Amino acid sequence: MRPAHVTLAVLVAAVWGVNFTVVEIGLGHFPPLLFSALRFLAAALPAVLLVGRPKVAWKWIVGVGLVLGVAKFGLLFIGMDRGMPAGLSSLVLQIQAVFTALFAYAVLGERPSGIRLTGMAVALCGVAVAAVDGGAAGPPTAFALVVAAAACWGVSNVLTRRAAPPDSLNFMVWVSTVPVLPLLGLSLLTEGPARDLRALRSLDWQGAGVVLHVAWITTVFGFGAWGWLLRRHPASTVAPFSLLVPVFGMSSAALFLGEPVSGLRWVAAALLVGGVAVASVGKAPRALGGTGAKSRVTPLESRT
Repeated sequence: MRPAHVTLAVLVAAVWGVNFTVVEIGLGHFPPLLFSALRFLAAALPAVLLVGRPKVAWKWIVGVGLVLGVAKFGLLFIGMDRGMPAGLSSLVLQIQAVFTALFAYAVLGERPSGIRLTGMAVALCGVAVAAVDGGAAGPPTAFALVVAAAACWGVSNVLTRRAAPPDSLNFMVWVSTVPVLPLLGLSLLTEGPARDLRALRSLDWQGAGVVLHVAWITTVFGFGAWGWLLRRHPASTVAPFSLLVPVFGMSSAALFLGEPVSGLRWVAAALLVGGVAVASVGKAPRALGGTGAKSRVTPLESRT
């Protein structure tokens, strides 16, 4: 990769890592489900008017929109709202790589190689250490919600592989249109119209800036730049840069939110990120029977 392209890849990882700190700030302004709905609304408009018609079947857009937008981000935002630290969330979410491999094996018949299985085992050890650290940093239920969010991310990755979108930005913008109404409905049911109206009436510049940041900088710019890199370089060259996300996530949370980074958390980071790295550089999964297509890493598999 050219130095400029390496810089861009690191910048995207930094944007996605810092996003966890921005989300933590946003949760001080909005209930979690309303915040997530506003994020996708701002990401979809006006971009949906500029990217053209969808380039994959609607069943994939709706499926990924519900699993990724409603389930994954709904669980993540609720988990963080209930006390899961931003830095730890950025780390634990990386276990999505293990869930993706498990679901790809069950649904797509992709059999991981021995080295990838070793990497996934190391990553799981990292999650176990993070759980011990998380027990002191936040409620166990909040930790479980973020792990569940990572599992939903794994499901959405498998759906995205099946969809095989030729334009990742076009796909993400249309996916962003799906979660808005379901998230708003769930927010009204669980968070209450009074709380939602209070948050909207008290909207200030910081709250608006947070929504625009997670929508336009994290989603539109992040996915656009990541997809641009993937069109010019092999996925195996670009994807490992996503391992920098928890580094930026924990560092920005410590710097801007004052979150302590314990020695145990650094051990968890080394195990989890190292395990995912080993799994990423291992031989590509083989379809059972040897007749399946080769797997392909998509931008959504490295998203924060």
